[in-house]
Amino acid sequence: MVELRKPHPCGGYLWEVVRLGADIGLKCRTCGRRVLLPRSTVERRMKRFVERGPEVSAVDLQSHMQ
Repeated sequence: MVELRKPHPCGGYLWEVVRLGADIGLKCRTCGRRVLLPRSTVERRMKRFVERGPEVSAVDLQSHMQ
């Protein structure tokens, strides 16, 4: 979960990260709207991490891919 610098039109600042890659998928915690933004835009607009997900090791990823 991340906090962005400017509020969403619904008034919410908190966003849940739902997709990682070249583009980052975010879901507004206030209204549920989903957006897909370029990674560079999210990095620039991000104020802080509110909550981080669990750490994933390379071994976990390899076993999940098989």
